[in-house]
Amino acid sequence: MVTGRSSGWDSLGWAGWEDQAAVKQCLDQGADPDNWRGLRPLHRAAAFGSPEVVAELVGRVADVDAIQGGVTALWEAVLGDRAESARILAAAGADPWRTAAGGWSPGRLSLAGPTPGLFVVPEGERGLSEAERATAQEGRRLVAALGREHADGMGLACVAGIDAEEAIRRLEATPVEVEELAELLESPFAYDFDEKRLVFGVTTVPGGCVVTQPWGYGPSQPGVLKRLSAGTVCYGLYANPKSGNQGSITRDAVTEGWDLHPGGGPNPDDTPEQVLASYLFRYNAVAYACAFVGLRPTDSRSVDGRADIWVELPDRDYW
Repeated sequence: MVTGRSSGWDSLGWAGWEDQAAVKQCLDQGADPDNWRGLRPLHRAAAFGSPEVVAELVGRVADVDAIQGGVTALWEAVLGDRAESARILAAAGADPWRTAAGGWSPGRLSLAGPTPGLFVVPEGERGLSEAERATAQEGRRLVAALGREHADGMGLACVAGIDAEEAIRRLEATPVEVEELAELLESPFAYDFDEKRLVFGVTTVPGGCVVTQPWGYGPSQPGVLKRLSAGTVCYGLYANPKSGNQGSITRDAVTEGWDLHPGGGPNPDDTPEQVLASYLFRYNAVAYACAFVGLRPTDSRSVDGRADIWVELPDRDYW
């Protein structure tokens, strides 16, 4: 935890890290270069600021490789794909090969990103394994196929190893009338939630299927996931407009994880595989959910309201 004075930063808002002149003014007026509201300014700038602000700070901090939350500012720059800021930090003495979360270093993590030539790999430093290289390649393809913009309020279940027909059978669902469906898809929020809460879209994709509901949490309910996961694994997701993405893992009708946060940054105690997935799918919970169970959709139709089949589930308690 950073301690000490933080006065002098009062005039700088959350968006001020893009403004070199504003940051310089604060520093010149006595702001602590190592403490902003209990956090390290260099970490904040590396993650959210401009390269010019990073350059302003590197000459003023006590240690360009100081740790916050288990990682350095260079790690934050690499994690956020801020290549220019990463170069500035490395030139100022930050170590690209210092181990951080999950045994990854900023330099090795950069090999899985859009600028794999960001740092010179020193002799004896291991690069990506074949499995990690394949994971990174598929991750980039998956993000491109699904896109990055997904509607708040949507719910989905990614199911490994079964197709849409089998999912429908497990849910004991029935097809929705064509006319009723057209009206619902055209104006879903004109309907009361109870009128549409049991209507799901189901789409077969390479590796399994996606069960989705553009307007609600339905597919992520435990009762739905338990039925879908018999003999396999599901990742449930609800893009909660109030509290953010909520994920869950259900394997063979047993809940293994709940209140997860797919699409967020990696945690210091994550496994190497979890760190790589968090990097590849940062801010993309839908891609994370698909990748977790091995789904390989080639486009976004399974998650953007263009499902192959629309069905209605029996009226029962799914909680």
